[in-house]
Amino acid sequence: QVQLVESGGGLVQPGGSLRLSCAASGFTLDYYAIGWFRQAPGKEREGVSCISSSDGSTYYADSVKGRFTISRDNAKNTVYLQMNSLKPEDTAVYYCATPQIGCSKVVVTTPLMILYDYWGQGTQVTVSS
Repeated sequence: QVQLVESGGGLVQPGGSLRLSCAASGFTLDYYAIGWFRQAPGKEREGVSCISSSDGSTYYADSVKGRFTISRDNAKNTVYLQMNSLKPEDTAVYYCATPQIGCSKVVVTTPLMILYDYWGQGTQVTVSS
């Protein structure tokens, strides 16, 4: 019953927008930092964004800074990723997860070096004309 479930992915044209959701069940997100990650075919998983549990601090990869916004609604036990001005290179499977060390630049720059408690199943985002 302890799960993270992503939703909101789909097909969108370049320049379009999508909002991804990461919903928790079996535990409350209040106590956890949440990171968004993505993996494209033939590439390693990369960090996208992270939001802390304590003060709500946010971190973004340089590739999405200014275009993506991460937020959380603890009452709904959900974290969101608003994605604007989407580019074809944003095409990937997007995952949310809980980094054990909380959020920092390390989570988005070297996510494979971090341990996580929970992972979602992923949602596909395709940006194409």
